[in-house]
Amino acid sequence: MSKDKGIGLKADRGLMRFCWTMAAVALLMIAWGCIGYRLGSTLPKGLNSIHVPTFVNKCEEPQAENDCTKATIQEFQKDGTLSISGADQADLNLDVTLVKYTLEPLRYERDDPKTTREYRLTLTADLVLTQTKTGKILVKRTVEGQSTFYPGSDLTSAKRTALPKAAADLAQKVVESVVEAW
Repeated sequence: MSKDKGIGLKADRGLMRFCWTMAAVALLMIAWGCIGYRLGSTLPKGLNSIHVPTFVNKCEEPQAENDCTKATIQEFQKDGTLSISGADQADLNLDVTLVKYTLEPLRYERDDPKTTREYRLTLTADLVLTQTKTGKILVKRTVEGQSTFYPGSDLTSAKRTALPKAAADLAQKVVESVVEAW
């Protein structure tokens, strides 16, 4: 009977060794995945605040600049990396120009291929981020925000409902372009 116990103990030790090895491998894989990850801001020191003036609207969609500016300010506040400040106190200035408003049909009615069932609304914007003290351009980029919608019986109302969603998507891309540019 002592022989059987010895075999059982060897098997238990082998199983324990295997479990510890697998745990060590898993820990190493997790640590490897975290290489390059940084806690906190990646912005250079001294850049803590940003001024976001009302966007310039060259896409000729009424009120688009207001929705996009509001959404971008909210996104910066949610992100928390940069605080919103007035033009005279901000470390950075963000100028954004809405350059394009596009409606693209995505799906059509089965029975009537001329009737659009779903649209994609795309807002295209040019952004320029400058350092307030030096006037140096730090980021210059074009970004897009999108949303999809169903027109129903009133395309104008549906577009008006889809605009804030596209503005929120655009705002997220603007903030990412500013905060992750470093």
